[in-house]
Amino acid sequence: MIGIVGHGGYVPWLRLSRRTVVDANAWYAPQFASKAKGTRAMVNFDEDSLTMAVAAARDCLGAGEDRDHVRGVYLASNTLPFVERLNAGIVCEALTLRDDVEALDLGGSQRTALSAVSQAIARVKSNNGGNVLVLAADTRKTRAASAQELDYGDGAGAVLIGNKGVLAEFLGAGTVNVDFIDHFRASGEDIDYHWEERWVRDEGLSKLAPKAILAALETANVKAGQIDHFIFPSTFARIDRQIAKTCGIKAEAVVNTLSESVGDTGTAHGLLLLSLVLEKALPGQLILLAQFGSGAEALVFRVTDAVRSFRPAKGVSQWIGRGVEEKNYTKFLSFNDQLRLERGMRGEQDRKTALTTAYRHKSALMGLVAGRCEVTGTVHFPPSRISYDQGKPLQDTQKPYKLAERRGRVLSWSAEYLSFHKSPPHTYGQVDFEGGGRILMEFTDIAKGDIASDTNVEMVFRIKDVDERRAFTRYFWKATPIRSVKPAAKTAKE
Repeated sequence: MIGIVGHGGYVPWLRLSRRTVVDANAWYAPQFASKAKGTRAMVNFDEDSLTMAVAAARDCLGAGEDRDHVRGVYLASNTLPFVERLNAGIVCEALTLRDDVEALDLGGSQRTALSAVSQAIARVKSNNGGNVLVLAADTRKTRAASAQELDYGDGAGAVLIGNKGVLAEFLGAGTVNVDFIDHFRASGEDIDYHWEERWVRDEGLSKLAPKAILAALETANVKAGQIDHFIFPSTFARIDRQIAKTCGIKAEAVVNTLSESVGDTGTAHGLLLLSLVLEKALPGQLILLAQFGSGAEALVFRVTDAVRSFRPAKGVSQWIGRGVEEKNYTKFLSFNDQLRLERGMRGEQDRKTALTTAYRHKSALMGLVAGRCEVTGTVHFPPSRISYDQGKPLQDTQKPYKLAERRGRVLSWSAEYLSFHKSPPHTYGQVDFEGGGRILMEFTDIAKGDIASDTNVEMVFRIKDVDERRAFTRYFWKATPIRSVKPAAKTAKE
């Protein structure tokens, strides 16, 4: 049996109010008044597709330090920060995976995450040496006062493919490859060009998606009426119900696409919804996941008894429940580099990264790995050859000690407006870790009053700096308050 052995997702903390966007652009685009409902997920200033992929991976893998069972990482996205640098390799460093893990970047269409799942299944079939982690994330840029600005959202999804402890058995797949151009983005461009909606709906989705779905059902030897959960992400209202009817899938099987609270997260949305469904799915139920893009692709899974014994670290329902509404439209534009605000002289410094130093200290910087002295037990960050305790220096006594999955407590903190910061005030402080270790860290995903002495925090992988002169993004870890979360009101079906 081969299939999903773990799942997770990530939805950013901030949710942009659509009413705010519509009101801000009403003088120019009054036709979008009907879209002024709910929210869409938006990345914070220090998030991108790569950091969200890491968050989804951690949600899927949990806090355990032993991740040797992960033998491959396939990262699907059309908005990765680097064109020529292995983005999946950065994810592997952040997750402290082994150096011999197979890492791949995949892109080119909205359904590339499903293609990555199919590749992962094929790899597990041919090699029983471990699991393959499939990640998908997108942060798509849009033009102001466009339909996409309101319809899209940011997010990430993750599934772990293996053959031990299978939660959802893979039954079959169907693929239709057609160069149907509903939208495109040329190399070097930031924003997609979209074609006429009715043509895309009537000639593309309505005709191509059913072909892939019916092919998957035939391969899986499953009848359409047996499907319990039908997942079909799209920004077109009710197209999922139309396709379900065309294919003979019952209407009550259609899964809510989270359009009112999260928006469409692009490449990631299929896996994000799949993880949400698996939080509530019952053994024996059948799941059909399909996605459109340069044709269409569909996958069929059967839920097993093992689904009862697995829980993501947080889960998509909790990520949705922890969101806060954002009503500053200019903040959204600024965070997406569509509005350049005055930075002052303090924002003019060169942010060049020393790549040699970054390589030598990659475990500490990317994986937040400290050193723990085997003699005294003291934790040092950054790790070094010298341990110093009570006037007794020791040499070469430190062993790697991972901090990313350990909680911390704020010892002291400061919030100031003197230095340039993309989301002022710049808030940082000393964090003491459970089990030892102290680091001066930045705080993120916070509102006024969230940080105080003794606040319990957890670590998140984020953008540290962007060298705009050389187009290089540098990453590190930040601290964020541990929040109690409420589950979303709607989790699976409408």
